Amino acid sequence: MIMPAKKTYYITINDGEISQSSTSSPWDFKIEATDDEIVELRELFDQNYSTEWENFYRAHVPYLQYHFDRQNDKYDEGLTKIYGAIYQLGDEEARNHIASMGILPSEN
Repeated sequence: MIMPAKKTYYITINDGEISQSSTSSPWDFKIEATDDEIVELRELFDQNYSTEWENFYRAHVPYLQYHFDRQNDKYDEGLTKIYGAIYQLGDEEARNHIASMGILPSEN
């Protein structure tokens, strides 16, 4: 069975950018991924972007606190999935940085 070729990508967390150019804009993490893995990562970013908009509208409800809002939990969960995917695909520097953040659940 032929394994799909992996390519190098550069990821920017804040704006969800996935680029093959290391010089076009600042980036946070370097990963190696197949086309299918990039599609999955893009979907995670897109889901979180949609959740951000839901949170924006919810933010105009003054009596609902952050820690009691399911949309915020959904956003946080999505961000954890994004970091998990980057951890799996990332180079050693990316994995070390994400591990040091303590954002991923323990694998006990």
